[in-house]
Amino acid sequence: MKKQRPVNLQLNTISFPPSAIVSILHRVTGVAMFFALMFVIWAWAVSVNSLEGFNHVQEVMAGPFGKFVAIGTISALTYHILGGLRHVVMDFGHWEEINSGNNSAVATIVLWLVLTVVVGIVLW
Repeated sequence: MKKQRPVNLQLNTISFPPSAIVSILHRVTGVAMFFALMFVIWAWAVSVNSLEGFNHVQEVMAGPFGKFVAIGTISALTYHILGGLRHVVMDFGHWEEINSGNNSAVATIVLWLVLTVVVGIVLW
């Protein structure tokens, strides 16, 4: 049997719908939060060890690297929560049509970007 399926190996030509992008980003932010947890555990372990360790963690968190990690972690958590709430609403049978699913996906991304900018302004 000969398969006549089209094969597209050029990844830059593939166009994902917004709902697929939101679903993929939900998984990516979950992985990002896992790796951010290593920094959080390090900061906690060093800060409770001694007063010098606590002061060191304060210096790191006040610097650009600490702020970048904090903003990134909060941004990933915010997106993961928004994407998770969207998935829960879909589990209840809403936003399952193509148009409403794509609209909720775009709304999720826009809300995430707005909240990330607000967090960035507040923390920086």
